[in-house]
Amino acid sequence: MIGGGFIKTLVVVGHPQIEDSSTQQFLKEAANLPDVIWHPVTSFAVNVAAEQALIKQADRLVLQFPLYWYSAPAILKNWLDQVLTRHFVYPAAMGGLVGKELGIAVSLGSPAKNFAAGAGEDFSISQIMIPFQALANKTQMTFLPTFIIDQFGYQSDDTKANLLIDYQRYLTQERLGHFDDKTNWLIGQLTDLITTVPEEKRQRLTLILEEIKNNQATLDDLQMNIKMIHDMED
Repeated sequence: MIGGGFIKTLVVVGHPQIEDSSTQQFLKEAANLPDVIWHPVTSFAVNVAAEQALIKQADRLVLQFPLYWYSAPAILKNWLDQVLTRHFVYPAAMGGLVGKELGIAVSLGSPAKNFAAGAGEDFSISQIMIPFQALANKTQMTFLPTFIIDQFGYQSDDTKANLLIDYQRYLTQERLGHFDDKTNWLIGQLTDLITTVPEEKRQRLTLILEEIKNNQATLDDLQMNIKMIHDMED
């Protein structure tokens, strides 16, 4: 429920060899969260009514796939073509996507730094994702920043640990791109975790949680002072 403190996310995964993909198996484990439905597309035969019913339950729809020739693999494109019928998605008809969010989680085989003007690929990921942005615009969805998985197989353990947290935030954080919301998301995750761990870990996590809360209060004060200065200048 967007605006109500939590959201329900449907992750539609299009990968021709999903069981053999270490990237997708890692993300599958990371997506094992309340209010997140992990939904791999495994066949070109699609039960359209069942897929549309899944979409209706979600606040956020995330299309997840490896980048194949600057687009999604055929198995996901087929899903989109069959499931997103005009009657279902057009705002003037059923409007099945109106008011929802559309996110893209894309894994890259080439380095992300190559996707820029003048670099190896010469186009940015944002430019390549324009067809999905156009879909969101046509169906009156909110288009989210693209979540990029940069050459997962070459990432260090520390980078993968950060990827896990960032991916979970992408799926479940109510608003993306806001520092306060990122902090509140982390506070909520730690608060829930504290209730499930042994006492010795609980004490350490409690100290970390209090430090985060204190830092947040300091940042809030700083932002308020900056706003006051700007108001005085005006």
